[in-house]
Amino acid sequence: MTLFSTILVVCGKVNFTNLSRYSRFNEKTYRRHFKAAFDFMPFNVELVSLAQGSGQPLLLVMDGSFITKSGKRTEGIDWYWNGCASRAEKGLEISLVGVVDIETETAYALSAQQTLAQTEIPRDITRLDQYLYHLEGVRPHLPPQVRYLTVDGAYAKAHFVSGAVGCQLDVISKLRFDANLRYLYTGEQKPRGRPRKYDGKVTFTDLSRFTFLEAVQPNVDLYTQRVWHVSLKRQIRVVYLIDRRSPHRVGTCLLFSTDVEQDPQQIVQFYKLRFQIEFLFRDAKQFAGLEDCQARDLVRTEFHFNASLTALNLAKVEASQQHSGQERVPFSMASAKRRALNQHLLDRFIETFDLEPTLIKSHPNYSTLCNYGIIAA
Repeated sequence: MTLFSTILVVCGKVNFTNLSRYSRFNEKTYRRHFKAAFDFMPFNVELVSLAQGSGQPLLLVMDGSFITKSGKRTEGIDWYWNGCASRAEKGLEISLVGVVDIETETAYALSAQQTLAQTEIPRDITRLDQYLYHLEGVRPHLPPQVRYLTVDGAYAKAHFVSGAVGCQLDVISKLRFDANLRYLYTGEQKPRGRPRKYDGKVTFTDLSRFTFLEAVQPNVDLYTQRVWHVSLKRQIRVVYLIDRRSPHRVGTCLLFSTDVEQDPQQIVQFYKLRFQIEFLFRDAKQFAGLEDCQARDLVRTEFHFNASLTALNLAKVEASQQHSGQERVPFSMASAKRRALNQHLLDRFIETFDLEPTLIKSHPNYSTLCNYGIIAA
């Protein structure tokens, strides 16, 4: 309880030294307890159900993020792709599994796992195997209404997709434009011989065999077809988007779902919701100290990553309870941090000056002081 509340209060880096300055525990206490085990996954699942209620539609999302870290003895140090710099850099990487509330479009973190360096694992285990192992560990704890997993195009590999489908999840992702796709043969079969399965290679220069649906937006056309993916070795529902809003350039996007009966417009909607996980990385790095861990061993760094993301979940739960009954209330982590710090300072004033807390906290201007300096919604 002290750790999560202190993360929301700390000004500056969220490390062991700074945590001890804003709480009653010593720096060594934090170092020792970061070595202890805590089951973040079921705790975060309960937070999600508390924030949005049970039975609401949820979308599972998964992605990795580069963590800036140096040190020769830090476990997991390797070369990882840094999307902000558009190049591979030396540091750490975390794999995050979260859920998105489809109605409010709000993302919540469930479990973060640090990616191991290639020198620390057997050669036959790839990073994609680590991501799949992470997903398999999370799957038993997921709410029953979770059916779809939305991931970036980097996860659209046969091994990962087959493993996700084996976990009773349908995958929504992005394909390359040179993906090897085949039309399915639906005509009359010969009386003898092997049944015909395919009816030619898919080329996106000719969309006559695709089904055109209504435009998603003005000048954004949507085409769909049920095809066979040669590399994935399965039937998929592909969605091809053509963006003609710019007079100088025509944009295209190729999405797919392993659920061949899924609504194409729902595929587009769910893939757009995938980007909500990027806001988790942004808020955790800027306000919850995701990159500020002082530890070097794997157990403490992984504990730190999960603690930062869980503190972010707690801030969202508190915001949803304060605005209960309102729809689509914007969330600001900067405001949540400011409000938590104001409340912490007021409590310190009351305790230091031996004031009566009941009279102060029941005053109508107490909430005004708690919201001092927050961003107006």
